[in-house]
Amino acid sequence: MTKEWFKDSVVYQVYPMSFQDSNNDGIGDLAGIKQRLQYIHNLGADVIWLNPIYTSPNKDNGYDIADYKNINSNYGTMQDFDELLQQAHQLDLKIMMDLVVNHTSDQHAWFKESRKSQDNLYSDYYIWRDPVDGHEPNNWLAAFGGSAWTYVPERKQYYLHMFAAAQPDLNWENPEVREAVFDVERFWLDKGVDGFRMDVINLISKPAGLPNIPEPVTSGTTMDFVADGHRLNEFLRQMNEEVLSKYDTITVGEMPGATPTDAIKYTGLDSHELNMVFQFEHVVLSSNPDVRMGKWNDEPVKLIELKKSLNRWQTGLDGKGWNSLYWNNHDQPRAVSRFGNDSPEFRELSAKMLATTLHMMQGTPYIYEGEEIGMTNGHFTELNQYEDIESINFYDELVNQKHILNQETMLRYLANMSRDNARTPMQWNSSENAGFSKATPWYGLNSNYNEINVENSLSDKNSVFYHYQKLIQLRHDSELIRYGTFEPIDSEDTQVYAYRRHYEGKTLLVLSNFTDATVERNYQQSEATKLLINNYADDLDTKLRPYESKAYLFEK
Repeated sequence: MTKEWFKDSVVYQVYPMSFQDSNNDGIGDLAGIKQRLQYIHNLGADVIWLNPIYTSPNKDNGYDIADYKNINSNYGTMQDFDELLQQAHQLDLKIMMDLVVNHTSDQHAWFKESRKSQDNLYSDYYIWRDPVDGHEPNNWLAAFGGSAWTYVPERKQYYLHMFAAAQPDLNWENPEVREAVFDVERFWLDKGVDGFRMDVINLISKPAGLPNIPEPVTSGTTMDFVADGHRLNEFLRQMNEEVLSKYDTITVGEMPGATPTDAIKYTGLDSHELNMVFQFEHVVLSSNPDVRMGKWNDEPVKLIELKKSLNRWQTGLDGKGWNSLYWNNHDQPRAVSRFGNDSPEFRELSAKMLATTLHMMQGTPYIYEGEEIGMTNGHFTELNQYEDIESINFYDELVNQKHILNQETMLRYLANMSRDNARTPMQWNSSENAGFSKATPWYGLNSNYNEINVENSLSDKNSVFYHYQKLIQLRHDSELIRYGTFEPIDSEDTQVYAYRRHYEGKTLLVLSNFTDATVERNYQQSEATKLLINNYADDLDTKLRPYESKAYLFEK
């Protein structure tokens, strides 16, 4: 297998708005991130992924970009960014930008011009269609609820937006749009950034003719229908040929609905497009059986289904592509609340168990800010505690408009699945506002910050933080962990996730108990050369205590 630096790396994701406020206006900023670079370096991460920091009206927290070449004033200035980049590089930390080019903000200069008429320089930069029988051009629904089309009287046409109405989709069929995007990429790469995470990049090629979707139509079925259009490979290859191949980059494409086969097409070791895919299969496993409700539910993920999904990606990409490994991010609930047990008794154990399970796999691990200290969901109980446009829109649609759910049920679903669970400010210490800011934070703090915070974690040698630090060091030191092939064990086991990795005569055995009961499993672990890591202080051989996870090395 080709050894490239992104395969040896661990990525730490920073959601700038919620990471560290340096000027006490309640909003995280670039100078705040700069203050915390040493912390990220000490954890052992190699790359920082920054969520969007560009000029934006923040209708979708920065994923609605109004100017790709300027910094959102809430976060600072371009000089602040240049200093952050320089200091990160001095610590051998690379910076990966979030590139959002399926759509822009409706406040972008391109769209402001495009909406004026059907015959100006930017008229074809977006996807416009005439009404059909006085209605929307087709039956597509937006990811955040409602129609994917909005009417503009000046043009007497509708524009397409796969997300919010404030996020019009770019027309990638127009070569001028592609060149404009490539120009943005060159701008940042010439500054010295090390790559891009590309938001919903598999939506940029729409189905020819934009046909109706077969019933029943939901936001999810619309997304699946639109994804992976017939020109996607062509567009990504052109991007690689004209821009990416001329720089030493890390590139990961967020691709809703992608399968391992899709991933190999776009990121295969022999392809010339992207390095990795962010797939969603394992984070949508507990989707509501009522398709009208999509992801909104409070059902725990079944371990057999989780193993089936992760194993499929591990074996499917082995030797053909490269996995991205993640439990949570800015769009997903907190890992320990979703896949583990965030009760006081089991939070740290299950957080460490999840970390070991994922970090021993083949691929590039991603750590979302606060995951490394076991931050939990917010457990909010009132609608006014939510800020996320998706959460608020779907509450309105499912409770107020369609009367599919009652208020109590939807609030329970939001507490389980809302993106806002990941967006509460980073918990640095037990002082005012968790050390995030001296001002009232832009978004409410998780009430448990007095117990769960960085300061407490760093003072406890058995904390979740040091477990992550050890996992990262093990990965850096071991080609077996980085490159070994993957062998699933007992896929139908409802309690334990077990697998082996093999590389150059060495074997790694990983065992993780996903329950709060003590169970027994014998995989000849007594014959192991060494116990590499465990989340308990001792090893009871074949016994696996609640949420116990351990990795053994076998050498011939």
